[in-house]
Amino acid sequence: MQKKTQPQLSFWQIWTVSFGFLGVQFGFALQNANVSRILSDLGADLHSLSLFWLVAPIMGLIVQPIVGAASDRTWNRLGRRRPFIFVGAIAAAIGMFLMPNAPLFVAFMAPMIFGALMLALMDASFNVCFQPFRSLVSDMVPPEQRNIGYSIQSLLINIGAVIGSILPFVLTNVVGLENTAQAGEVAPSVVWAFYIGATVLLGSVLWTVFRTKEYAPKEYYAYKGVSAEAAEAELAEKKSIGERLSDFFALVKTMPTTMRQLAVVQFFSWFALFIMWVYTTPAITQHIWGIDKIWWDSAHLASVAVVPKFVIDAKGAAGDWVGILFAAYSVFAALFSIVLAKLADTLGRKTVYAGALFLGAISYMSFLLFQDLEQVNVNLFITQVTVPAGAVNLLLPMIGVGIAWAAILAMPYAMLAGSLPPEKTGVYMGIFNFTVAFPQIVSGLLSGLILSAVFDNNAVYIIVVAGVSMLAAAISVFFVKEDVSEYEGAQSL
Repeated sequence: MQKKTQPQLSFWQIWTVSFGFLGVQFGFALQNANVSRILSDLGADLHSLSLFWLVAPIMGLIVQPIVGAASDRTWNRLGRRRPFIFVGAIAAAIGMFLMPNAPLFVAFMAPMIFGALMLALMDASFNVCFQPFRSLVSDMVPPEQRNIGYSIQSLLINIGAVIGSILPFVLTNVVGLENTAQAGEVAPSVVWAFYIGATVLLGSVLWTVFRTKEYAPKEYYAYKGVSAEAAEAELAEKKSIGERLSDFFALVKTMPTTMRQLAVVQFFSWFALFIMWVYTTPAITQHIWGIDKIWWDSAHLASVAVVPKFVIDAKGAAGDWVGILFAAYSVFAALFSIVLAKLADTLGRKTVYAGALFLGAISYMSFLLFQDLEQVNVNLFITQVTVPAGAVNLLLPMIGVGIAWAAILAMPYAMLAGSLPPEKTGVYMGIFNFTVAFPQIVSGLLSGLILSAVFDNNAVYIIVVAGVSMLAAAISVFFVKEDVSEYEGAQSL
């Protein structure tokens, strides 16, 4: 059928479509910066942290393809993608309220296990939100605005990440809440940060849900050049679970070559990111605050009556500073997102993507260079703190990490979107999430073993491994071939 021209959106319409990402990423940033800290305080030892973090990619692996396929087949009064975004946000907020309160549920189960269950709930819910958001942008934004659409999405993600990452630090150093906790407890600053994050998540998602109007089915199919009758007939077709699984694996088998090639880039990128999220806190606590690795050994912790105050204080200060570092890379990512679309249009997506990943690789490797225990006073405008000079110097590699993060959030989806059949965008975006979840699962299974067996639990060296992985990702970009017409053969599935 003849394809109708999809109307262009105004800047603020594109902004509104993606605005909920700000809140979802706010919650995700709180999780990334604080879950290792929470689980350590609740009793997890160093080499097992990555195993607890496996919950996140496993939830993504299971949830996103299911939600993607379901949202492709959903047309109701609220829309196509928005019902899933709305429900996912409510569930995520519940998990965020409950997780830092794990010690209160000790009568029912061990706090560490309860924390892990709430981590699973949050991650499942974040994934229910994330996947339809990706597809919503693809649905609503016309092809000629795709670079700017995903760049705005990246900008909002990083604004949310900045606020979420820095919040526990602000609550400690500006508001005055306590940032330390004995074993089996969670610091008050972290507890309140999760409460605030849950509120922001709900508010921003509701803004998108109630201020974005998705296209009606026939209008949508006309804009995408798809026969409405054929699409509706397929939606009406009743299939067993076995048949749907068969169709799903057929789609995986016949996925566009662009997706297969991007999967290699994604593997090395997300392998590195997972290591950063899990091990930055222990890495800088050891390497820059000078705390011996024995204080992450659960057996040693169980053998002492009270953890020394200098260890508790250092872990609290380092945990807060990780929030500053993660906020910094998110600031740099947000700034880079502003020029990302223009650079991609001028230099080409592959050049910008590979260059950004290369900067991220060098930045991870440079962590080794910033061991300076001298205490310095730092003015952060909102407050002044005294931290080791090496901690301040780590702000420099955060520039490269932020640039890489902005590119990872935008470029793969911009490169992929043109090669997907419009009536199956949701399920293919869900399949593409395998390339996000699978490398994190591999990283979770291997990084703890590498850390203990190869590096004797000196966590800074596993950050260097992340740099090597990111360098491999940069090289892999040049093997990706973009093809906007490749999906034609898959449309008959």
